Amino acid sequence: MFDFGIWTSWFNNLLTGCMPGWAATLIECVVIGVLVLATYALLALFYILYERKLCAWFQCRLGPMRVGKWGLLQVFADMFKILIKELISLKGTDKFLFKLAPYLVITSSVVMLACLPWGRGLQIINYNIGIFFVLAVSSVGVLGILLAGWSSNNKYTLIGAMRSGAQMVSYELSLGLAIITIVLFAGTMNINELVYAQNDGWFIFKGHIPAIIAFLIYVIAATAETNRGPFDLPEAEHELTAGYHTEYSGIHFGFFYLAEYLNLFIVSGIASLMFLGGWMPLHIPGWDGFNEVMNWIPSIVWFLGKAFFISYVIIWFKWTFPRVRIDQMLAFEWKYLMPFSLANLVLMAVFVALGWHF
Repeated sequence: MFDFGIWTSWFNNLLTGCMPGWAATLIECVVIGVLVLATYALLALFYILYERKLCAWFQCRLGPMRVGKWGLLQVFADMFKILIKELISLKGTDKFLFKLAPYLVITSSVVMLACLPWGRGLQIINYNIGIFFVLAVSSVGVLGILLAGWSSNNKYTLIGAMRSGAQMVSYELSLGLAIITIVLFAGTMNINELVYAQNDGWFIFKGHIPAIIAFLIYVIAATAETNRGPFDLPEAEHELTAGYHTEYSGIHFGFFYLAEYLNLFIVSGIASLMFLGGWMPLHIPGWDGFNEVMNWIPSIVWFLGKAFFISYVIIWFKWTFPRVRIDQMLAFEWKYLMPFSLANLVLMAVFVALGWHF
């Protein structure tokens, strides 16, 4: 399988060979920053069109078709419209926090995006406690949502922010326990090592019953964590208009919109890394010919394909199940999902201790 580290090493050697080390580092940081922001924007545009087309397919219609071939340029038209919209300044708002909130939300998702290994040798941030770092950074997004609802000086935005805070803090527990279950099985929090450990089989297969249960819990908790239906109570339009970002306009509203779709990709990417091998191809021990064929598929294709598949399942949830009440959603987490997550963590510990796994 091709190692993208060859390209990055060549670029680094090219720069260090013709300029001082500090200048090479500066240029590399600028290039990486531009690539991350460009990838961020393109992924968000893709996901907007992706959900629109899937929603249309579920409802037996076509979706956007007028702008561009098959409606492919519709998202670019919408993006241009948001960029030229006026930024409205409201009376009674805390102006500093009102403007700060969308940047906190989008910064959190950008940093998490940089932690994901997209392919072999294609990762920006690689810590030995990478999973812990990602979970910590994800909590910053909750702060941005709470600030947005409170600083808007609007009862609907405040209710939406309170709902979002309660929902995200609650479901973070089950999501974290599902991840810890796989960390316990793998014995490492380094994201790259987690991927390499799945060379001879993905954790969802190697981890036996606890890994499958953890995967199901993770998908449900991730759906709630990203405020996706049927857990989209913070943005319940029949109650709260647009929820915590009701008073936002222009690019500030666009930041919340982009962050929501990028968070969908991020939780899907983490699921693919933790349970489905990330960029690692499907390898079956003893099937050398089959494994060699799988290695010919680029690693970035494996990662994106798995992430898009999990995103498809989460989008499927939204357009299939009706929105639940806030009390039902919290009761489901505290009475059912978290106890099951704790029991599954203990079960995984027993399986690891006794060697009852593939």
